[in-house]
Amino acid sequence: MSSCHDGVCITCSDTAVQVTVVRLLDADMAIVDTGRGTEEVSVALVAAEVGARILVHAGEAIAVVGS
Repeated sequence: MSSCHDGVCITCSDTAVQVTVVRLLDADMAIVDTGRGTEEVSVALVAAEVGARILVHAGEAIAVVGS
């Protein structure tokens, strides 16, 4: 499901990025829209909902952006 570009996933990089949750999966995982495709990330540390904007660093959601 992951869509990595140039061999690097956007959400796995060393820089935190804002993405949108598209679908919640089992085991605290989610599919997110990066603006360049979709990727699977962990949402174990945040209360993510479909449609929420989240901040992801190294494949892990670290914050929900906005309210």
